[in-house]
Amino acid sequence: MPHRIAIASDHAAVSLKAALVEWLREAGHAVVDLGPEGAASVDYPDYGYALARTVSGGDADFGVALCGSGIGISIAVNRHTGCRCALVSEPLSARLAREHNDANVLAMGARLVGIEMAKACIETFLATPFGGERHQRRIDKLTQPQLG
Repeated sequence: MPHRIAIASDHAAVSLKAALVEWLREAGHAVVDLGPEGAASVDYPDYGYALARTVSGGDADFGVALCGSGIGISIAVNRHTGCRCALVSEPLSARLAREHNDANVLAMGARLVGIEMAKACIETFLATPFGGERHQRRIDKLTQPQLG
């Protein structure tokens, strides 16, 4: 099933981002590449915030956030209450992020995962539905912190 996917990175992950954009488009997904285009040094919060606005605003179903470690950009995305960004490095974490946490953004570190592992994580993430039920009350607390 094709999805609308927004993807952003910093300079450390621009090569991985370019490869994933091409692969996702070939798979039939509508991809919005939020940059950057080149390897010149940029600040990951700028790109993480743009990705968070795109996903939370409904212009994309899911997001993929990339930086050198995945940590910085995932922190930036998670500052937006409309996003639940999960930093993963293998498919099991990607599956659990969707199933238990209804994650709508997947973060990975370009210096830590290769292209094939990144693809496996994204495939699993996109194929996994949210489990609902007992997990929903926790998601409600994440989107509405006053409930906690």
